[in-house]
Amino acid sequence: MIEMRNINKVYRSELVETRALRELSQQVGAGEFVAITGPSGSGKTTLLNIVGLLETFDSGSLHFDGEDVSRLSDDARSRLRNEKIGFIFQSFNLIPDLSIYDNVDVPLCYRGMKAGERHRRITSALELVGLGSRMRHLPSQLSGGQQQRAAIARAIAGDPKLLLADEPTGNLDSVMAGQVLDLLQQINQSGTAIVMVTHDPHLAARAQRSVHVVDGQIAPEESGTLRAPAALAMPEARARETR
Repeated sequence: MIEMRNINKVYRSELVETRALRELSQQVGAGEFVAITGPSGSGKTTLLNIVGLLETFDSGSLHFDGEDVSRLSDDARSRLRNEKIGFIFQSFNLIPDLSIYDNVDVPLCYRGMKAGERHRRITSALELVGLGSRMRHLPSQLSGGQQQRAAIARAIAGDPKLLLADEPTGNLDSVMAGQVLDLLQQINQSGTAIVMVTHDPHLAARAQRSVHVVDGQIAPEESGTLRAPAALAMPEARARETR
């Protein structure tokens, strides 16, 4: 599904040049669940943003389903991102003055889906995450764990092939974090590929495999090869990790 070869990413200012990723190669197969770990500033979020087509890179190649995304226009990249990739962020990124139902509806509207199809997808996704009875609530009327489940419903309503999660349990207590990971594993078992950034080794251990990133590179013990799977409108990007 995802094949990254010798990816380099440099952030430049007037006085400073920071290499965020260095000759990074990695593969993620269809239906796989991969955890990305590493210290703060190691390049984990930059890696996730590049895989999610939220950021470009300076050199190397990235193929999604066999297609070289570097050759796509901005519109084609946006369409691919909207149709095949779902995003979950630590801060939930729910629109506060919209109901949970309408929050899930927003990216589907951007895809031009008919109202009936959108309604079917929204109700199905909210039922799956256990929020069928709360779909008309505002985000402020839900707990942190419920808001994250609503964000997951928004991400999966579009039936993505790939789900990207950046510290999805970072704002949750251990009990709620475990429930969110249970849900992500359930989604993965249905065939959706998941790439999750986490600092928590206990959560990383629940993925099929982990990739450790240090100074913009895969740690030596990680081969970057594919392990056989066991059964993997756009949200705003998180702040970049540039060290």
